[in-house]
Amino acid sequence: MVSASGTALVIAAYAVVLVVGLSSLASPQQPIGDPMFSILEILIELLMPLILALMVSVHAWAPAQAKVLSFMAVVFATLLAGITCSVHFTILAVAGQPAFKGTVEMPLLLSFRWPSVPYALDILAWDVFFALSVLFAAPAFGGSRLPAAIRVLLIASGVLSLAGLSGVIAGDMRLRNIGVVGYAGVFPIVAVLLALLFHRAIPHVASPEAP
Repeated sequence: MVSASGTALVIAAYAVVLVVGLSSLASPQQPIGDPMFSILEILIELLMPLILALMVSVHAWAPAQAKVLSFMAVVFATLLAGITCSVHFTILAVAGQPAFKGTVEMPLLLSFRWPSVPYALDILAWDVFFALSVLFAAPAFGGSRLPAAIRVLLIASGVLSLAGLSGVIAGDMRLRNIGVVGYAGVFPIVAVLLALLFHRAIPHVASPEAP
């Protein structure tokens, strides 16, 4: 419940800060500046442990026949968290250093403008590893209306995230917004529904061993 509700709240906070940051720009082509940019980076760092904990919770929740798939969801969530935390911490800690400002390599190594190394790694993390994580998590749910809805939305989130790769294929990063809808639009709804499902669950108490 904590990981699911925390995931939804942090993503909601990220969306609010992003909107405030974008509304403060004189032109859509301008990058978001501090302090909003730093706040966004910190929120991403906070989000990753929550998503990873959520996938571990899904694995614990999964029925026996889906345990292998849900374990794969944890593996891909771990890759997502590792890459994303590394990329965003590097940007947050290093990009503003005087040694890098104004250098020719700066846009390629320490920016989220395409094409750049951080942008490519971020796409790998979210449009590939996140997508695979939620798709492998989906079979853990089914049956009644709430778990079935979670399963459908997990699949939708994963498919949309994978579709964001079309931006790389076409060389048009506007197409990556399809993927953003998957993990920033659909997935928070999944997190809220998971919190509700876990809240409704009846804890299993193991019976004492027979003498």
